[in-house]
Amino acid sequence: MADRTEDRIRSVYRVTVVGFAVNLVLTVAKLAAGIFGRSSAMVADAVHSASDFATDLAVLVFVRFSAKPKDDDHDYGHGKYETLATLIIGFALAAVGVGICINGVRMIAAVSEGREIPSPEPIALAAAVVSIVVKEWLYRYTAAVGRRVDSPSVIANAWHHRSDALSSVGTLAGVGLAYFFGGKWRIADPIAAIVVAVLILKVAYGLIRSGIDELLEKSLPPEVESEILEIITADKAVTSPHNLRTRRIGAGIAVDAHIRVNGNMSVNDAHDITVVIERGLKERFGENTIVMIHVEPEKR
Repeated sequence: MADRTEDRIRSVYRVTVVGFAVNLVLTVAKLAAGIFGRSSAMVADAVHSASDFATDLAVLVFVRFSAKPKDDDHDYGHGKYETLATLIIGFALAAVGVGICINGVRMIAAVSEGREIPSPEPIALAAAVVSIVVKEWLYRYTAAVGRRVDSPSVIANAWHHRSDALSSVGTLAGVGLAYFFGGKWRIADPIAAIVVAVLILKVAYGLIRSGIDELLEKSLPPEVESEILEIITADKAVTSPHNLRTRRIGAGIAVDAHIRVNGNMSVNDAHDITVVIERGLKERFGENTIVMIHVEPEKR
């Protein structure tokens, strides 16, 4: 169990450090391309990449905390730290989305007032293409690791990478129209920034909603609860499972259920049944699964 936990931490750290390094290079490259390529959309895209630094640091810090075993002050462990990291990522994305949107609106307002905005240069186009390819690869790599180690914050971070790739798609479209057609088409650059902002805000909403659901102890999806009940009732001696309560705690889950057994069954036999149930749930949902089974006699 300890080895699995350490392997999980190493995997999370490795993928996050890779993302951190890639974001550093991309941020510098896109910022330079945006400034020298005279593209507000690319500058906004660079700011979006820069926001990944904060989320990468959040994952590095909070996953280490969440992996700590339970102690006297935290009977259910520290899994909620990952939930907190997911929320931080979501709010960071939301802030970036709002900032990009505001900047785009200001640029459009400038055009409507008759002011001319600069036409982007080819370097901005090249930077957008490179960003799309690199960030999509980083999304797939990070998401695969997140699913393998069952880490909500790593998966959330993967979506941050994809939102950056989507940001660059919108940037490429805006910069391309403004560069190749010029004139009034230059307004496509700030419009692209607003489109990017909407995409980012949509992803942010999903992450924030997921994190808040966890903090409010929302039950696991019905299909997962059905699977839990199948494991609980695998032993024919168990009847009438009821009062099932479930919730997610970071990367793990907690299961609380009542079962009925023959009232003449010995305490030892009843205990053995609960041990089998607990083992089955942990084999399916992970060793850090918290299981509480209350045994009652069958109704006569």
